[in-house]
Amino acid sequence: MVLQPGREALVRVAVATLWARPEAVRPIDAPALAPLTDLPAWVSGMDADQQVGDAVLSQLLLGERVLVEEVRPDGWARIVAVEQPAAKLDPRGYPGWLLATQLAPAPDPTSKDGSLVVDATVTALRSAPDGDVVLPGVILGTRLTPDGPAQQRWRPARVPGHPVPLWAPTEDLAPLPDRPPTAAEVLAVASRLRDVIYVWGGVSAYGIDCSGLVHLAWRRFGVRLPRDADDQARATTPLALGDERPGDLYFFARPGKNIHHIGIVTAEPDADGRRMLHACYTRRRVVEERLPEDRTATLVGAHRV
Repeated sequence: MVLQPGREALVRVAVATLWARPEAVRPIDAPALAPLTDLPAWVSGMDADQQVGDAVLSQLLLGERVLVEEVRPDGWARIVAVEQPAAKLDPRGYPGWLLATQLAPAPDPTSKDGSLVVDATVTALRSAPDGDVVLPGVILGTRLTPDGPAQQRWRPARVPGHPVPLWAPTEDLAPLPDRPPTAAEVLAVASRLRDVIYVWGGVSAYGIDCSGLVHLAWRRFGVRLPRDADDQARATTPLALGDERPGDLYFFARPGKNIHHIGIVTAEPDADGRRMLHACYTRRRVVEERLPEDRTATLVGAHRV
């Protein structure tokens, strides 16, 4: 089957990078475009400036649904990432470009999404229990559809683009919850990503940005938050500063400008100030810290999901 404009497709690689335009791709980006995407090689190959270039818009996880708008002869597909709300860009989702080879035609749209979610920071899918690795680098928050009961410590799952089930370690999976997560649960997941390298547009345990960290932490529990910080502010409930609690969100903006940064509250405010977990642009990694003066000066609100 081939991709068809106007139809949905599913991501078939562990992590697909969404690009602003095909012409923006750099030679250093080759590992992110490989048939088996190699994010560790991609991230480690970039210098500090390349980590924050504007070519990357977002990333999509295995099984994520997209709407195909155009397929070019050179192998690029213009898509809308329908599971990443981006109201200011497109009411349907986040628009951008993917390699068509990283997508598989979607089954009947009435088919159910996966009822399992990857709870490990990173796992791999194999050809059989204890078999060869078929898909490395499958990320926290990836949904999987079971294809039969577990066998010992392995669970088979249907995976886009693969005609036979692939197998995941059962200890790396969890049922997708049927209730909203607690703030403590979300904060615990986000805290596991401490020290992950900052990559503009990143949504993975190999490289992530500030709004990607928030999007991914709630995604682990089936909560679909927008992709960008300003949209995340509009989708959450404002609080009076001082009423925030661990697991709430801090938003930051310069005078007269749109929101440009977001962090997850890690402690109640006290006489020593405020603390948050965030993907820090200047330090190029995920850190938990007390808000420095420059952050406090641009703090414009606290919100609750």
